[in-house]
Amino acid sequence: MIRRFRRCGHGPGTFTPEDQAVVDQFRAMLTALRNPEPWTPGSARDIAVRVGPFVERAHPRPGDDHDPEMITVALVHPDTPHASAYAHGRQLGYTERGWLRCETSAILGFWQPGYALLTHAAAGLPLPDDLGMDPAYYALYIEARKRDDSRDGFTLLRLGPYTQTRHAQQDHDRITAVLSGRETTLVSGHRVSVRYAPFDVSNHQRFADPYEVDAVALLDAAVAGVSA
Repeated sequence: MIRRFRRCGHGPGTFTPEDQAVVDQFRAMLTALRNPEPWTPGSARDIAVRVGPFVERAHPRPGDDHDPEMITVALVHPDTPHASAYAHGRQLGYTERGWLRCETSAILGFWQPGYALLTHAAAGLPLPDDLGMDPAYYALYIEARKRDDSRDGFTLLRLGPYTQTRHAQQDHDRITAVLSGRETTLVSGHRVSVRYAPFDVSNHQRFADPYEVDAVALLDAAVAGVSA
């Protein structure tokens, strides 16, 4: 969209305050594109990512943003954290996507305000159905912690990713029922519990696929391996 600058009442060669703000935004955009601030894994700062021909602001998930090839992010409205950004972001679909798997090759660098003009929000467009990013699903962590309140211990089993959170909740409830009354007897000196948490995409190779084998069977096998 081409914007016509109005100079009425300001003399020849001058801009209105509104038009000057647009010029400043455009200059900031050029500066951001010409001088991107390189992203580094594990920095926990908002980043700029390509979504088709647009650029969007993304918030990395803490603890899941250190892999050099794939991290987990949530797209946020460019004006975050201002209150108006939430309503506008909800209208355009920013608040409904949840956590997403983002290839690091799509990252331009750390987010700069100058990128805001390149977003769907700036164009008044909703986010597309196909973002080029798969959902980052949830997982179950079955942990064995020492019973001396030191919190020392280890992760007995990781299950994931669950393609639907309700499946994760169902397995959580099943495993909790299996553990009932046996938490302190399955692993000597430890208390076993199950925790529902985001799937750690950067450590995907350490997870067992809950759709290939029954979750309770996987738990029994993990306990047998520790006891052997």
